[in-house]
Amino acid sequence: MTTATPTGTATQYLTSDFYFAQDALTARENESIHELRSFLDAEVTPIIDDYWERAEFPMHLIKPLADIGAYGALWEESRQFENSAKYRGWAALESGRADASVSTFIGVTSGLAMGSIGVGGSPEQRAEWLPKLGRGEIVGAFGLTEPLSGSDSARGLRTTATRTGDSWTLNGSKRWIGNATFADVIVIWARDTADNQVKGFLVTSDTPGFVATKIEHKQSLRAVQNADITLTDVVVPEERRLQRVNSFRETAQVLLLTRADVAWQAIGNSIGAYEAAVAYVKEREQFGKKLSSFQLVQDLLSRCLSNISASIALCMQTSDLLDQGRQTDAHASMAKSFATSKMRETVGWCREVMGGNGIVLDYGVARRFADAEAIYSFEGTREMNSLIVGRAITGTSAFVS
Repeated sequence: MTTATPTGTATQYLTSDFYFAQDALTARENESIHELRSFLDAEVTPIIDDYWERAEFPMHLIKPLADIGAYGALWEESRQFENSAKYRGWAALESGRADASVSTFIGVTSGLAMGSIGVGGSPEQRAEWLPKLGRGEIVGAFGLTEPLSGSDSARGLRTTATRTGDSWTLNGSKRWIGNATFADVIVIWARDTADNQVKGFLVTSDTPGFVATKIEHKQSLRAVQNADITLTDVVVPEERRLQRVNSFRETAQVLLLTRADVAWQAIGNSIGAYEAAVAYVKEREQFGKKLSSFQLVQDLLSRCLSNISASIALCMQTSDLLDQGRQTDAHASMAKSFATSKMRETVGWCREVMGGNGIVLDYGVARRFADAEAIYSFEGTREMNSLIVGRAITGTSAFVS
């Protein structure tokens, strides 16, 4: 659907943008969103089911995505134009609408890996790494989660870093690290054995002692190449330590910048399922009538659109607070918890209106239904995000931090 905004600029709205939230973007931001949407519709949507089923990532898309500015839009060293958090959130929605695995790849490279360097790197490190990552010349990954440490990473991190002269030796394990099987540089978070504080390190994949092994048999985000990482006496020079990271506080700052983007991604995944369901019910006949004419089907689709609309409104306000410098952990956590919970409902209802066809990849909902489970859990589970909001409400932490 294309209409003119109050400024006269033609905006191509998604049919699921029921309240025309895209109007909040500038003309330049909308131009970029239209370019991204066109690319995803032409290059990702037609092929992604096959890659998802084979649990492979479409590597040929990495550079073209960079060319249209998909990576590093926040940082001046890598962005194509100055932009808002609302724009970056809407871009996550668009990529999530096309495919959650591709969206996760972008989020890991742009949000987590580049975000770690943007937040914790020295000016020299930012100048060296951010442009190359932004241009898609190299791929980044983010190594925080461990086999025995997820939600409790602030205190439970077991990977160690020991300094000797001008180098550090890393030992430990990481799990669920997206992109790690083919990344060129991986941000590894480790605990300094001298002061017990968490530090960040840029580890290149060719470093002796670094091994990444693909996690097999996943039933969600199958195109994402998650890996188990082992670090055995991995030596990293001091110049590869993130110079502005002195504790887990900086790690949390990176996660704050990306958590709301996961909420936006969840909306996109919901929209992808919703659009597929609407198209299906307009064609499918039962009892001699199109499914779209049935009251119960219309009720479910109305609920789906209400979930999507409410989530967009919440995420728009959350991103606006980030632009104002007022966003807190609780704001991002509420957005992520709410949007992913509503996503779970939405993809379930979309599968429901399709009956048995809802579990087949060909009809556009099964992949979104499965991927919702991973989006629901990463970047903080619903429970952990709810407790962060609860802490803001009561002033009392219900978990060890």
